[in-house]
Amino acid sequence: MSTIKKIFGLYGDDDDLMNGVKAFNAKGIAIAEVYTPFPVHGLDKALGLKKTRISDAAFIYAVYGVTLGSLLTWYVMNFDWPQDIGGKPSFSWFTNMPAFVVPMFELMVFCAAHMMSLTFLIRNKMYPFCPPQNPDPRTTDDKFMIEFLSDDVESIKQLLVETGVEEITIKDA
Repeated sequence: MSTIKKIFGLYGDDDDLMNGVKAFNAKGIAIAEVYTPFPVHGLDKALGLKKTRISDAAFIYAVYGVTLGSLLTWYVMNFDWPQDIGGKPSFSWFTNMPAFVVPMFELMVFCAAHMMSLTFLIRNKMYPFCPPQNPDPRTTDDKFMIEFLSDDVESIKQLLVETGVEEITIKDA
């Protein structure tokens, strides 16, 4: 009877990490997760990750911000506080819209930035009262870690040593 273990390999350099990922991909060993202190160029392709959809979400949030800005300026200009701007009548939002491009742009940026930040935090389970998911705090400073879920501990340990790992940790899954 085999038991699944979590195997962590800690690297000191991003080049060693990339060599390790490529070696494990060549052997067909699945990598569960990689922890890095900064983005590593080419790591997403080496792991076979799909393109993120955060840009699609940003577009939707920006459209929401422009819509909110348009509705706000329309309501204020026509109902709440109508004013005569540059001799233009206040009964038409379209004739006064060029005066409100800046607030609409600012609301677009505000909504896109804040809602993307919230989406990122929720998507990565980094909201309050959520337990930390990082198994080693050194990976937020200067170390790189690969996590495996496997029952073949010895072959993974051997390949980790061959790829220049600094430290190996094994835990029950």
